[in-house]
Amino acid sequence: MDISQPQALLREYVSSESLRRHCKAVSAAMSAYAKKYSEDKDLWEAVGLLHDFDYEKYPDEHPFKGVEILKGMGYSQDVLDAILGHAVYSGVARESKMAKCLFAVDELCGFIVACALVRPERLQGLAPKSVKKRLKAKAFAAKINRDEIAQGIAELGVDEDEHI
Repeated sequence: MDISQPQALLREYVSSESLRRHCKAVSAAMSAYAKKYSEDKDLWEAVGLLHDFDYEKYPDEHPFKGVEILKGMGYSQDVLDAILGHAVYSGVARESKMAKCLFAVDELCGFIVACALVRPERLQGLAPKSVKKRLKAKAFAAKINRDEIAQGIAELGVDEDEHI
């Protein structure tokens, strides 16, 4: 897969710099998991980039509108199911490794960025121990769904420290 098309879609649909950063962070995490599981790195990066690309323009139809657009562009059912599955309310089961990874990294990426923003060194030297400590502080980044982070780790069946 050519990663330039997903990058162009992200630029076309997302004007918010924070949402673009989030999609790029999720893409980077998906790339790491693609490498770990010997999967198609570009495809998994694309899924990370595109999982929220419709949110800004179609917040009430997310992720359904995005999946409709991607289906029309010829994206595979695996990609569509992974994107649908990252939204618990979609009712789509996360059956593939790709879908489980996307769900597992989505909320966590947002949380890690929040952790980094309050540190002078940002991401540099941010340890899993620090992230886990902040996860326990419910007032910190309160909008991040900690239950979904825990559920994602459980569904993926990975070590929490390794995942973070």
